[in-house]
Amino acid sequence: MIAHRGASGYRPEHSLAAYELAIAQGADMLEPDIVATKDGVLVIRHENEISGTTDVAQHEEFADRRTVKIVDNEPLEGWFTEDFTWDELCSLRCRERLPDVRLESTGFDGQFELLRLTDLLSLVDAVDRPVSLCIELKHATYFDEENLALDALLARDLAVAGWAANDDRLVIESFEKSILVRMREAGIGAHHVYLLEHGAVAFDELVWAASEGVPALTYNDEVSEAGLEAFMGRMSAISVDARFLIDPRTGDISRGIQLVRRAHALGLKVFTWTLRPENQFLPLPFRRGDEPGTWGDYATAWSAVMQTNVDAVFADHPDLAIEVRHRL
Repeated sequence: MIAHRGASGYRPEHSLAAYELAIAQGADMLEPDIVATKDGVLVIRHENEISGTTDVAQHEEFADRRTVKIVDNEPLEGWFTEDFTWDELCSLRCRERLPDVRLESTGFDGQFELLRLTDLLSLVDAVDRPVSLCIELKHATYFDEENLALDALLARDLAVAGWAANDDRLVIESFEKSILVRMREAGIGAHHVYLLEHGAVAFDELVWAASEGVPALTYNDEVSEAGLEAFMGRMSAISVDARFLIDPRTGDISRGIQLVRRAHALGLKVFTWTLRPENQFLPLPFRRGDEPGTWGDYATAWSAVMQTNVDAVFADHPDLAIEVRHRL
C-alpha cells in the first residue's frame, strides 16, 4: 500500500504530519512528488505552482513573484518553486489542496513547514520497520529546460543522505519515459515506474513526436499489447490511472483484469492511482448521495480494483486501503 503524498486524506499533503501519520497507519511505501527551487533544492510539492498547497498568496513580500508560465503546454498562473530559493520557501506553510472536499484537513492549514526530499529520506531512515519511497519526478522536461535536471539533483541528495543510488527501498516514477530511461541507465533507483493518465499524452512524447513530425502516442496507446512490450527491460512497472482498471460509469473491471494479466505476462508489475473514498472520486455505482465530499461505498470499489490482481495501490487514506486489502 502506497501512501499518496502521505496520509493526505487526513492532513495537508506532503506535510511532515501526513507522512508521519501514514507510517503510523502502516503504509508500506510513501510517495513524495519532487520539484526544484532556483538554487537547486528538491522540494516535496504536488506541483511547482504552489498557490494551491501553500500560503504563498498571503505573503506580501512575494506578491511580485506571481506570474504566468507555460508548463507542459499548459498556461498556469501563480507562484513557482523555481522562482524561489529554499530559504525563501522556508517561510511558507502547507495548506489543504482540496478544501471543499476535505474540510477537516483545513484545520491544519498553516501548521506545517515545507519539506525537502532530504528531510523525508531522514524520516524513512529513522523508522523502525521497512518503509520504501516512491519518488515522483514532476515535469522533468520542463525542469531540464530550466537547467534544473531532476535526475542529477536526486543523485546528489541520495548521496548526501547516505542512500545508495540503487537502494532497494527506492522507486522512481514519472509521467515521462525519457527521464526514467535516463535514470535507469545511470543506475539511479532500484525500480522505475511509468505513470499513465487515461486520455492524456506524455509531454516528452509530444516534444519527441513534434521533432520527428509524427503523431504522438497517447497513454491509452501505450497500454496496448505493442505499447507494453516496448517497456520490457526499460521499466519495472507501469502505474495506471484507476480508470484503466475500473470503468468510471459502470464499475466493470474486466478490462482492468486483462490489462494487469498482459502486463504481468511481460514481466511488468502494475500499480494504480488514486484510491479516494469521496463520491467525487468514485465510479458512479459506488457514490452515495449528491455531496462530492461524502464518503461513498469506497470499500466495494477499492476491493474491485484490487481484484484485478494489481500489485500496489496509491491511497490518500492508508488505513482504509489497508483495511480493504485485509478483507480480500
